[in-house]
Amino acid sequence: MFAKLSSLYSEEVLFITMEFRRKIYGELLDWKNISKGRSALMLQGARRVGKSTIVERFAKDQYKSYILIDFVETDDEMRRIFTEYRTDLTMLFNRLQLKTGIKLYERESVIIFDEVQAFPLAREMIKILVKDGRYDYIETGSLISIHENVKTSLSPLRRSLWACIQWISKNSVGHSEMRPRFH
Repeated sequence: MFAKLSSLYSEEVLFITMEFRRKIYGELLDWKNISKGRSALMLQGARRVGKSTIVERFAKDQYKSYILIDFVETDDEMRRIFTEYRTDLTMLFNRLQLKTGIKLYERESVIIFDEVQAFPLAREMIKILVKDGRYDYIETGSLISIHENVKTSLSPLRRSLWACIQWISKNSVGHSEMRPRFH
């Protein structure tokens, strides 16, 4: 009896998770079509709920090329590129392409800052990168305040329901214009 209930619960969790991911993908698509490079997108949520996976799938499907930079896993050279060329975006983009071996195409490529909370300089640069307008930008980040305040482990379904999307407009001054959709 327990095995049967467990199996039913697993199927329900899988269905809800897949439906939730489809909704997030739809929001990503809306952002791309409406923003047209005038804003970056931030996908926040608890760790290990699939933020990076869905963003990378979206980049593969919707762009000619993409660069994904995981700031938790990246090396010092990648961080140095951002530090040294933050005021020379042409050199920054050239160095990113050289380092990753991926060609960027203006208005047809996206740069993904994964786990952006691990490298605050990248987060600070978003406004000038968006204003430059050559590429689209997606950031992913963990809800650190949740982890600080919640001591017990949460199921993946429960954690995924905390994901939210916000658009950061180049026109915002001192704050982010947010479009949260999922809590």
